[in-house]
Amino acid sequence: MSKKISRADFLKTSATGLAAMTVVPGNVMGAAFGHKAPSDKLNIAGVGVGGRGAAVLSDVSDENIVALCDTDWNYAKGTFNRYAKAQRFWDWREMYDKIGNQIDAVVCGTPDHTHALVSSTAMELGKHIYCEKPLTHSVYESRLLTKLAAEKGVATQMGNQGSSGEGVQKVCDWIWNGEIGEVTRVDAFTDRPIWPQGLMRPSQVDPIPDTLNWDLFLGPAQYRPYNKIYQPWNWRGWWDFGTGALGDMACHILHPVFKALQLGYPTKVQGSSTALLTDCAPQAQMVTYVFPARGKKDKVKLPEVTVTWYDGGLTPPRPEGLEPGKSLNDQGGGAIFYGTKDTLVCGCYGVNPYLLSGREPKVPARARKVELSHGKDWVRACKENKENRTLTNSDFSEAGPFNEMVVMGVLGVRLQGLNKTLEWDGANMRFTNIGPDETIRIMIEDGFSVNDGHPTFNKTYTDPINAQQFAAEMIKHNYRDGWKLCDMPK
Repeated sequence: MSKKISRADFLKTSATGLAAMTVVPGNVMGAAFGHKAPSDKLNIAGVGVGGRGAAVLSDVSDENIVALCDTDWNYAKGTFNRYAKAQRFWDWREMYDKIGNQIDAVVCGTPDHTHALVSSTAMELGKHIYCEKPLTHSVYESRLLTKLAAEKGVATQMGNQGSSGEGVQKVCDWIWNGEIGEVTRVDAFTDRPIWPQGLMRPSQVDPIPDTLNWDLFLGPAQYRPYNKIYQPWNWRGWWDFGTGALGDMACHILHPVFKALQLGYPTKVQGSSTALLTDCAPQAQMVTYVFPARGKKDKVKLPEVTVTWYDGGLTPPRPEGLEPGKSLNDQGGGAIFYGTKDTLVCGCYGVNPYLLSGREPKVPARARKVELSHGKDWVRACKENKENRTLTNSDFSEAGPFNEMVVMGVLGVRLQGLNKTLEWDGANMRFTNIGPDETIRIMIEDGFSVNDGHPTFNKTYTDPINAQQFAAEMIKHNYRDGWKLCDMPK
């Protein structure tokens, strides 16, 4: 006699079987014919949706956009209107509290100084996270996100979209095949900033617009009165909120350098710039990193290498053999790899790489090729089982250490008053050659007047600042009351 199966038993058995399944391939669900089953979609929330956040959401808009959060509802109104059914929030913490159980993944497009808070909290809740570049505002925050992503097993992606492009893949394939030999020097640059930098802190206090929650915009940063120069976009140039041209563009331009040369932590950094003020990134800067030898990658040895960064109109020396009149600037900047056999040049995002010899190498593909957009590749990773997931090309396991390199450059610039090359212990996130009694002074006001036809410079500086304490604060920020990161995973 056959055993009678109750409806409850059937449902229990079915649920067990479904739980063991991975995501059904899209072609099975009919995606190849333009249909996507509701069950095959992610529920995505956006935090910071007026600028880059809007662009990323647009890339993944065939998923379910269920919630939107921004501190400036005027800047975000276009995104709010596009996803009219999505719930709206001022505070991402309230969003997580109220509807966290309805969210699978989060897109973070806030200013730099809140990336770590939004992203780490999302991961603690088990949410997949796409975070715009730079990944974080500080070295410690980058280390935290790297470790937390590994612990939680979520799919991650930093928003340096060139990492999913053909150019970065080609740069890696050529270098790993030994086409330019051993690389001991790289020069890189950007034509940014395209926002105001080198400014003194404004003294004027402007009325706060009704559509802006200024306190939430400040987040973990120390309180300052509102001035319209700070946002919605110019925040990039202000130290409390952004990381200047280096943080904005090095994540695009230096990524093929970091990836192809397998860089890891630098051992030395030195920065210089135009006038350095307390609150705002300088108009132009130059940063030199030294990385130790790193063994071998495929067919090429990886010796000690010096990487030099230029921005704000500064550019590296033109490499010997470059065609006269040919610009190195391709889509906002570029990088020059000096090898023992040849010189490789690529543009921003790694685009359009070429060798100065004129050769076009035909080499085996070694780097992962991405067939989807940067955002859609992240969605693909979100839907894969963590045990056999193919990582995105800017997964936090790589993006975290890479971002440490980027914000290390900021440290080099802001500590240039020590007048020496700084030595870095990457594993322990500290400088080893800043003495306990060393001090720096930073310019507060860059005053100038003409008296009786003669120029008079009236520069005002801070009192001496303990350099060790200043460096420690930049490596690991002390947040404003009410804001706190989770503990660093072991």
